[in-house]
Amino acid sequence: MTSTAPEQTAALRSEHEPDAIRRRVEGAAVHSYMGDAVLGAIDGAVTTFAIVTGVVGADLSSSIVLILGIANLFADGFSMAVSNYLGTRTVAETVAKRRTDEEFQIDVIPEGETAEVREIFSQKGFEGDVLNRIVEVITSDRELWVNTMLQEEHGLQLEGPSAWRAGAVTFFAFAVAGAMPLLSFATEAIFPGSVRGEFLWSAIITGITFFGVGALKSRYVDRHWLRSGLETLLIGGAAAAMAFGVGFGLKGLA
Repeated sequence: MTSTAPEQTAALRSEHEPDAIRRRVEGAAVHSYMGDAVLGAIDGAVTTFAIVTGVVGADLSSSIVLILGIANLFADGFSMAVSNYLGTRTVAETVAKRRTDEEFQIDVIPEGETAEVREIFSQKGFEGDVLNRIVEVITSDRELWVNTMLQEEHGLQLEGPSAWRAGAVTFFAFAVAGAMPLLSFATEAIFPGSVRGEFLWSAIITGITFFGVGALKSRYVDRHWLRSGLETLLIGGAAAAMAFGVGFGLKGLA
């Protein structure tokens, strides 16, 4: 055991005090949108820098980079946000539909739904008087009964994230991270002669963005920040390399 084990044990014990457990359970319905932000940021940085490398590979002017890049920020960012919104709303609609179905079944065939509750908890290892008591408690409360069936029979989460917030967070993260590859080109367009080697600076800024987003993602997926950052950097670099190759191969068509 390491020297930090006693401190870790003490921290775990404090987290499992009755008051701490109650606060954690009561706050279980508070949803994090970190996943939406991370996915939006990664997609924004990858797609915009892919456009930059594709245009540079085709040997087109810097103005084309800005036109296509800004168009991507709004069009692709909005598309991704809408997709996330619709997907999140669909989950909520599925829960509502299943709830209506379960309420109908409880009204029409309560004995069948009672048998389902008994089977669910029997498979969890409960039996005898304990099982009978569990079934009695659950089926005596209609809302608890329905919620139990939604969670145990259908594997659904009773309260999901806000579809509007999920979509908004995705779009904002996409736009912010996606704007990074365009900074050097935009600066040069506004202040001519202020930036030399726009593509090099774009690559550096984008690389930092890739790594930063990956490091941030590590907190969401519980991975080491360095490994997660490098992984995202490599994935973004591969996408950029492919876009550059396509642009270079098709530059004769421009």
